Amino acid sequence: MDKTAEGLKDRTKRFVIAVLEFAETLPRTPASDALVRQLTRAGIGVAGNYRGACRARSHAEFTARLGVVLEEADESELWLDVCHLKALGDERQRATLLAESRELVAIFSKAFVTARHNDQARRDRSRSRQKPA
Repeated sequence: MDKTAEGLKDRTKRFVIAVLEFAETLPRTPASDALVRQLTRAGIGVAGNYRGACRARSHAEFTARLGVVLEEADESELWLDVCHLKALGDERQRATLLAESRELVAIFSKAFVTARHNDQARRDRSRSRQKPA
């Protein structure tokens, strides 16, 4: 695995740990409990699905998994933004996590677009080789 992928594995793992630590500081109310469940599930999904993408058996599977990673990162951003709007949790911790979630969305969005483009290019090359002369 290349250095970029290993770096992203580490970064997404640190993100999950920070999300879990932040979630533990949120107030215990029915509304915030629901928010915590959603946030932690999405945050965990970023790292878990990225690791799965790195183990993909094909480029198509890799691309599909990256799409899931992007969805989870975007959802994490949503729940962190809700925490921000409701002023839940430590302001500094929340701001750091929100910035990191936005960066992860940008990274995985670009990676997903590139992977989809590469998938299409592979299909096009395959079709051109199959056409009779």
